[in-house]
Amino acid sequence: MPPEISEDDVPSAGSLEGGGGLAYHGAVLVDYGLRTALASIIAGSVIPQAVAPGSRAERARLPFYGELAAGRDAAAVFATPPQDIEVETLPGRGPGVEGGRVELLRFESPFVPLHPDLRDGWHRHENNRLARAQHWRHDSGPRRTLCVIHGFGASQAWLNTAFFGLKRFFAEGWDVLLYTMPFHGGRRGSHTFVNGLDLFRHGFSHFNEAIIQAVHDFRAFVDHLERTGAPRVGVTGISLGGYTSALLAAAEPRLDFVIPNAPVIWLAGLMDDWYPANIVNAATRRLHGVSREDYDQMLAVTSPLTYRPVVPRERLMVIGGLGDRLAPPEQSLLLWEHWDRPRLEWFPGSHIIHMGQGAYLAAMHDVMG
Repeated sequence: MPPEISEDDVPSAGSLEGGGGLAYHGAVLVDYGLRTALASIIAGSVIPQAVAPGSRAERARLPFYGELAAGRDAAAVFATPPQDIEVETLPGRGPGVEGGRVELLRFESPFVPLHPDLRDGWHRHENNRLARAQHWRHDSGPRRTLCVIHGFGASQAWLNTAFFGLKRFFAEGWDVLLYTMPFHGGRRGSHTFVNGLDLFRHGFSHFNEAIIQAVHDFRAFVDHLERTGAPRVGVTGISLGGYTSALLAAAEPRLDFVIPNAPVIWLAGLMDDWYPANIVNAATRRLHGVSREDYDQMLAVTSPLTYRPVVPRERLMVIGGLGDRLAPPEQSLLLWEHWDRPRLEWFPGSHIIHMGQGAYLAAMHDVMG
């Protein structure tokens, strides 16, 4: 279970510039609507798997992940990728960055699931086997590189470019790498109509392995950036990308900075509030005789709260939305406390509508250097 946190550490939205008023409350309502829609989609995808004949195998996997989580050993969970991975570089389609070019990076992922039961079936997800990233490079040579990890269902490069203001970062001298999470974008199944849904539809052991693969494949791209001359590499990520970037802070010591934005941090607690997925989740646990303690421990194996960061505290920052109802402020506070209270920046918006974004972008520049 995560530690207790104090609500005194959460300012009121009205205390921040742009907070309060109709815009703030409207942003919160948008979050509630999106949360209910996403929870309904996830719940609908989980039900067939939960009642399938082989679903009790999921119960048998709980101790495996529980023991890994209890060990709190990031190196035992997030293995170093092989050093001989060949990354293919192709001309990419992108935003037309001035003074540079856009490339598509990809490689055949050698990731092997930790649990033996999942290994044979993992590589049947053929599209997911090809790790992908979009790389913006300056014509004058390798630069310090900002890596961006998208949220659940939001892998589109144009969306993340606009949201994070990446053209501005490029103009300021940063190369940019937009990483594609497992089972998203070109990595999702051919018959999966909701981007990223395969993360959840095969059970939580599958989710754990997908997140472990996300860390594995990203680290292989760090190897590539290092080999091609990038002097510094850091990462930011939003929502599920914030979850992944926070894990990278515990697994990849070469990162110069890690800045999770509106991150999901403790999935077990978060799902308690996601109606109707919370009802389906509780019913599934009862059906298979899974205690709440075992469920929490199983998901803890990929929670950033399980591991200590290897990136220095002064190179860490957490960004949280006061009106966020998909990854509420408590999620950001949990990570902030776990990381020994590094810089914390609040904005008075929701998970989707980031009012006051200029303030946290300026703070990011301070940490990034």
